[in-house]
Amino acid sequence: MAVTDPLLAAAGRAGSATRRHAGPFHGGSEPGAISDINTTPLIDVMLVLLIMFIITIPAATHKVPLDLPHPTPTPLPERPFHQLDIAADGSLFWNGAALPGDQLRPRLLQLAADPHTPELRLNAAGEVRYERVDQLLAQIRFAGVQRLGFVGNERYARTF
Repeated sequence: MAVTDPLLAAAGRAGSATRRHAGPFHGGSEPGAISDINTTPLIDVMLVLLIMFIITIPAATHKVPLDLPHPTPTPLPERPFHQLDIAADGSLFWNGAALPGDQLRPRLLQLAADPHTPELRLNAAGEVRYERVDQLLAQIRFAGVQRLGFVGNERYARTF
């Protein structure tokens, strides 16, 4: 049966055209832009971040107990020490007395062999070249000195 009304005929043709191009895999005209935002990845990222925050909050507030030493009413006796001073020109002084460079190695070996293990305190002048201090530190290490302290650094703390 033929449709005689032109409006109904046009609506039928438009309806069949829409039905024919409604699928995602149709040949012909390009599909229109999708204006809806896909929120699924956003929700996934937010859930991962929420889980990470829940896991890290207890670790950030965790306290580690420390057993700190209590102050003693009597000061501890000072350990024996020898002091090696380096002057600005690179000359050496052992416990305040001038020390020629060739006598440093025997003194360091004697210090390392001492059973009471006295401490060696190194006091370098601020103007001495670092190369000289580095050479002396290498000699101290090769001699086997185990206890080494640096003195005189408090004068540089005030600078900063």
